[in-house]
Amino acid sequence: MTRKFTLALTMIALALTVRAASAQMPGVERLYIMNCGEGVAGDIGRWSPGVNEGKSMDFVDTCYLIKHAKGWFLWDTGIPDAVAAMPNGLVPADPKAVTWRRPKTLASQLEQIGVKPADVTVMGVSHAHPDHIGNVEMFPQATLYVQKAEYDWPGANNEPRFKPSHPVELLAGDKDVFGDGSITILSTPGHTPGHQSLMVRLPKTGVVVLSGDAVHFRDNWDNRRVPSMNTNKDQSAASMQKIADTLDKEKAQLWINHDKGQRDTQKMSPEFYD
Repeated sequence: MTRKFTLALTMIALALTVRAASAQMPGVERLYIMNCGEGVAGDIGRWSPGVNEGKSMDFVDTCYLIKHAKGWFLWDTGIPDAVAAMPNGLVPADPKAVTWRRPKTLASQLEQIGVKPADVTVMGVSHAHPDHIGNVEMFPQATLYVQKAEYDWPGANNEPRFKPSHPVELLAGDKDVFGDGSITILSTPGHTPGHQSLMVRLPKTGVVVLSGDAVHFRDNWDNRRVPSMNTNKDQSAASMQKIADTLDKEKAQLWINHDKGQRDTQKMSPEFYD
């Protein structure tokens, strides 16, 4: 009886060890931060009404490539790669907006780490503004995760913002992309009707929340300022609170897409976070 009891305990201990090891296996293996544009905003007062009027600021535009156990996931695609060939950059009609340049193409950064566009099977964009969807069609086979409210939001002349033939999964709220809690899309409307942010669980770095344009730079985050061009002020404020609550609950870092000061402190591809 003692031997049977001992064997049973051994089997239970083994099962618990295997389960614990499985739980510790990371769904996300690593995350690359990619330079998807650099620019200068003519007047950042449009992002922080009543503050910093007439003040210029450097902006960056960031894409994130994530290696998951089930494949490659790309978040945001940045300024179109074609802008790299424009000597004066992409000059906006509104002088207060951002003049964008493309020092490195997304294609060249993928090639540098040995990833082909066809290797990216799943992707998401924070929203449908041109500085975030500029290279979506570099990945015509990748399933695009986007909120239905964003997908249905008409563009210029009521044109669709996404190519209708592109494979898409339309969302109506948060989405656990791979079903293991490692990559979760967070619905954060307000900047646009279907804006979304991304929460990523990294095995060593911990949890990070990628802001999209729920906030554009640190000063606006610290003071909860809502840009004048946002589609809904109340939703914007609620989405910032949702992100703040997520940061507290998960003890997470907030990575702000356009904040140059923060990005200059981060490791850029081909280095990565694990």
